[in-house]
Amino acid sequence: MEEQSVPEKVPTTVREHWRPRGFFYVFVVLMCGLAAVLGVGAVWVSAVADMKAATDVSFVASPVKPVAIPRVKPPRQVVKGLYLTAYSAGNPEKIDEIIKLIEATELDAIVIDIKDYTGYVLYDSQVPLVKKLGTKKVLIDDIPALIRKLHEHKIYAIARQTVFQDPALAEKKPEWAIKDKQGGVWRDKKGLSWVDATREEVWAYNLAVAREAAALGFDEINFDYVRFPSDGDLSRVVYRNGASKRYEVIGKFYSYLSEKLADEPVWISLDMFGFVMEKKGEDDMRIGQRLADAVGVVDYISPMMYPSHYPSGHLGLKNPADDPALVIAHGMEEGSPRFVGTRAEVRPWIQAFNLGAVYDADKIREQIDTVEKYTTAGWMLWNASNRYSDAGLKAE
Repeated sequence: MEEQSVPEKVPTTVREHWRPRGFFYVFVVLMCGLAAVLGVGAVWVSAVADMKAATDVSFVASPVKPVAIPRVKPPRQVVKGLYLTAYSAGNPEKIDEIIKLIEATELDAIVIDIKDYTGYVLYDSQVPLVKKLGTKKVLIDDIPALIRKLHEHKIYAIARQTVFQDPALAEKKPEWAIKDKQGGVWRDKKGLSWVDATREEVWAYNLAVAREAAALGFDEINFDYVRFPSDGDLSRVVYRNGASKRYEVIGKFYSYLSEKLADEPVWISLDMFGFVMEKKGEDDMRIGQRLADAVGVVDYISPMMYPSHYPSGHLGLKNPADDPALVIAHGMEEGSPRFVGTRAEVRPWIQAFNLGAVYDADKIREQIDTVEKYTTAGWMLWNASNRYSDAGLKAE
């Protein structure tokens, strides 16, 4: 460690201790003589030495402090990830199982819930409003330690944060919730309440959580449910966007995230409906999602291209889940050109669960191979139960 020299200009607080040194030493001599008479000289001299240390300029100078090395945004990489709930991420045995799978395959990333469909923040957040409202439920005890462990294994860590589907916040701040024309807070078909996407207080609340996630060490923040509701009795929803179109409201939120997170050491990604890749013009599926509003202000867009979620008759298919390559190829062909020359890259979510068909190794591989024909940004596996295997994955 380098020696720290005393500044040429002594701070005022130091000078106040420094001026009376002549008087101080006269006082010391008198006290030492008295101490010798009383037989306690040794004790007194020791005490005087401590007093001198506390008043001498060389000891008042601030100690050398370690310089914190600021985190920087990691390099862009091809992400081949999988999703974990906070329950799974908070379970050491499950994490070890997933790390083992990642090290044995082409996988290199994990997406972890930090705020899910319940609206609760799922770690010990210190965001003032989260603490005040009691909108946290700690399922991951030590996120920094978890991220360090992932990074030690060269695993890219993504924080998934739901935004406007937020029952916890809607309950605590009903004035921020979407209202029902029949009174009270509106709820979707699952009984879940949403917060109003037009309220900037909601934007600021989510920004605070995202900034904290960045400070905890995540490499990327993945925002989900950045939209208006899509199901339930939508005829009873009280919309507050006035003359603004829904995609304009959501587009402003994308830009807000881009501006406010510009100096944070994380990438920004958005989840969107898979159909966003095929929609054009002003068609925002009545939920406010369009590629056009996002590709210039975020880093990655992850359309949820699960073949089972496309309706019967799509592309003339009775059961789209039976033909994942065709479904994904069509979406990628339609949507990929709109990413050319923009900030964003497309990195789809793909199906790793049985719905509409059994998603075995062949169907998982079909999806991966199809996606990789159109993008170099990667893909992510979704299984809500977090049941993963090496089926369909290349060995490393």
